[in-house]
Amino acid sequence: MISTFAMEPMLPSDSAIDKSDLPDLALDLERKAAMLSGMVKPATAAVLEGHMCVINSYYSNLIEGNSTHPREIRKAMQGDYDLDPVKRDLQLESLAHINVQQQLNKLDISYEYLLTEECFLDIHRMFYADIPDNLRKVVSDSGKTLNVMPGEFRIEDVQVGRHVPPACNDISLFIRRFSEAYRLDWLRGQKRVIAAMSAHHRFVWIHPFLDGNGRVGRLHTDLFLRSIGIGGYGIWCLSRGLARSNVEYKSALALADHPRQGDRDGRGALSESNLVSFCEYMIKTAIDQVEYMTDMLDLQGMEKRIRAYVGDRAKGLIRGVNGLRPEASRLLERAFLLGEFPRSEIAEVSGLSLATARKLVQQLKEEGLLTETSSRSPLRWAIPEHAERYYLPELSPI
Repeated sequence: MISTFAMEPMLPSDSAIDKSDLPDLALDLERKAAMLSGMVKPATAAVLEGHMCVINSYYSNLIEGNSTHPREIRKAMQGDYDLDPVKRDLQLESLAHINVQQQLNKLDISYEYLLTEECFLDIHRMFYADIPDNLRKVVSDSGKTLNVMPGEFRIEDVQVGRHVPPACNDISLFIRRFSEAYRLDWLRGQKRVIAAMSAHHRFVWIHPFLDGNGRVGRLHTDLFLRSIGIGGYGIWCLSRGLARSNVEYKSALALADHPRQGDRDGRGALSESNLVSFCEYMIKTAIDQVEYMTDMLDLQGMEKRIRAYVGDRAKGLIRGVNGLRPEASRLLERAFLLGEFPRSEIAEVSGLSLATARKLVQQLKEEGLLTETSSRSPLRWAIPEHAERYYLPELSPI
């Protein structure tokens, strides 16, 4: 057994934090995320969160080298799987990731549970429960094929690049130290944000599972940020930023593995300065994603993009869908602004006769631009695939 001192420091010291940009960055993230949260109505936020589950799944799996386009993920959600068994397995992997997100979003997570061994085991179990057998196998450095057991820590010692994680028999010991270090009842203010980012690295450093550590770690960080009240979480996607700077992300992770570089580099076994740099990178990446979604959800900008979409539909420039009356933009703008609106208002909003407005609404529903929960429910804004590149440009690959 080795000492958990090998994983210290769990957080940068107060003096290291004060000398860094971390306090200002963390405060900036909190403020901008809160502003984003207040920009959209609850119904619109719910639509965005459902849409972003697919995006988060795509980017988190992409970081691990598994590229399943959001289009293929949505097909799988409708039961339309690729005939190629390899691609089909990757679709199922993406669905498993989405399922975990949806389950976690329904839970009222306590601070205590968030940092426990059980939390990590539950996330891993949920993720691997529906993973195809082919994706549950890993090959060890010795060439031995090992099976990943859902919700179970590894029972083999491993090496990840140059990093040698704790021995399998010591994993619970290190998780206990993890739980103690990040107790949220001990942390205040911006230190909670810094703790969330520090915890992301230290979990990956422990590498408690044979496989899935990166995805479990990112799902847990999502949960951590939501638990500390980072506004709008679910509307924006940290994994998108990490995937778009994948080389920098993996380099920052690796640098934070490095041992302490002399007496001025903290008092733990690992480099404090590199942990600070890792946290700065993570928070800057989060801010970038919050700013992206803030720009996308700006009312005037969204109205302009909705009109561009409807205009291109009228010109026949979007494949797979028919033309669309220009009055459709008024209905779509109202739905975005309010999240949903009564169907009794369709004639007034569109400026059309009631009969014509009903036909237009029927077309918008059939094409996924408006949704409903019943024939009498309000009409809700939605993001079908053919509109995504207009509504949320560059969110996902074309």
